[in-house]
Amino acid sequence: MAVGRPATVDGVTSRAPGADPADDATVDVLIADDDPVVRFGLTVMLRGAADLRVVAEADDGTRAVELAVRHRPDVVLMDIRMPGVDGISATEALHARVPATRVVVLTTFDSEGHVLRALRAGAAGFLLKDTPPDELVVAIRQAAGGRPVLSPEVTRRLIDRAVCAPPPRDARADAALRRLDSLAPRERTVALDVGAGRSNAEIAARHHVGLATVKTHVSAILTKLDLRNRVQIALLVHDAGLTPQR
Repeated sequence: MAVGRPATVDGVTSRAPGADPADDATVDVLIADDDPVVRFGLTVMLRGAADLRVVAEADDGTRAVELAVRHRPDVVLMDIRMPGVDGISATEALHARVPATRVVVLTTFDSEGHVLRALRAGAAGFLLKDTPPDELVVAIRQAAGGRPVLSPEVTRRLIDRAVCAPPPRDARADAALRRLDSLAPRERTVALDVGAGRSNAEIAARHHVGLATVKTHVSAILTKLDLRNRVQIALLVHDAGLTPQR
C-alpha cells in the first residue's frame, strides 16, 4: 500500500521511493480504460473514499503497463477491450513485471471468454462495469488485501459454464491433470471442491474438518501449483475436465 509523502509525476501521484507499505493504509489505484468518460467517472467515484487514491490513468494496455511499473499501484482497474494492447495482454505483462500489483478486470456479461483468459493471465478477479460505487470501493480494498474479487452474477455463470461444459480433450487438459496429480490426496479433493464453487466453510463441513485445515490446504495448493487465487484453482479443475458434484 502507498506510503510516505506522495510525489507528482506527469500530473499524477506516485508513492515515495523506499516507503514501507506497513506505514499507511492508502490504496493506490491505476485506472486503465480507453473511454475518457469512464476514467473520469471512476476517478470521481473513488475520490469519495478517503483510503483510495487514483495515482494514474491509462487509455491503452501499453500505457497501463508503463504507468504501473512507474507508480507501483496496489490495484489496477483494467478494461478488456482497448486499442493496441488489450487488457488481457496488459494483465499478463503486469503479472510478470509488477507481480505485487493486483489487476481487477472490468467487464460485461458478453465477454465470459475474455474473463477466463484474464483470470488465467493472473487477474485478481473481475467486476461488472455497472457495479455500485460502494461495492466497487469494497472490492478494491479486498483486491489490495490479496483476496479474489468476483462479481456474484458472473461468478455463477462461469461456474455453471464450467460444470455444464464437456471435458476438454486437448493438451491443456493433460497438463492440468498432471498438475492436479502432483497434489496430496486431500489437497486434490479440496481443489475439486474449490472447482465446484464451494467456500472454505462449506468444504470444512463437507469433510468434517476445521476451517483452519481447509485454509492450510488451499494455501498449499496455491503454492504447489504456482497459482494466485482460488479462481485459478477452479479454472485448472475445469481445464482438467474434472467436474465435481455440486
